[in-house]
Amino acid sequence: MTSDTTTGATPRQRDRRSSPPIPPEATTTASRAYAWLLIVTGALGILASFVITIDKIQLIQDPHFTPSCNLSPVLSCSNVMRSAQASVFGFPNPLLGLATYPVVVTIGFALLSGARFRRWFWLGLNAGTLFGAGFCMWLMSQALYDIGALCLWCCLAWAATIAMFWYTTAHNLMHGVIRAPRAVVAGVLEFHWVVPFTWYLGIVMLIATRWWDYWVSLF
Repeated sequence: MTSDTTTGATPRQRDRRSSPPIPPEATTTASRAYAWLLIVTGALGILASFVITIDKIQLIQDPHFTPSCNLSPVLSCSNVMRSAQASVFGFPNPLLGLATYPVVVTIGFALLSGARFRRWFWLGLNAGTLFGAGFCMWLMSQALYDIGALCLWCCLAWAATIAMFWYTTAHNLMHGVIRAPRAVVAGVLEFHWVVPFTWYLGIVMLIATRWWDYWVSLF
């Protein structure tokens, strides 16, 4: 049996250790479930971004305007919208969502129609969703520990982006776009729900502990 000249392992041993990479010129499609996930999460992101943008415009026009998601001192969209973090790039953050979430929806519909994309495309999508998830987590930390209020529409965008990022990563691991040991790939495919469930649970726990006295006072 011949050995791999690069790693010193036999082809069979190397195959057990990591997922096979796809050639740069090869194209990869995706399952209908993943395509629909992109469509649904992208649509939820568009909805959240659109509502926040409209409320932001109303708030600029009328400082006394009260958004519909102002439910309590903690659940207060107006406090979030008035913060410096709401325009961290020099323009309202939801405009970034209005520009990017439709792209995700378009990709989802393209995959449903049988489109195939090259490795660089999948890596770019993964990088974009990683940036989105990281940005959402930064905004979450600011909302909890600096602004001191939550925007429910923002929470919807966070949840959609987390799912978008994780299942794009899972897709890329499964198809060899991102190389990983076979055991890792098998674990991701078998227990794909664990990471997003734990992620969402962690966010809920942070929100619960941050305003524990307030939540308790409601009962």
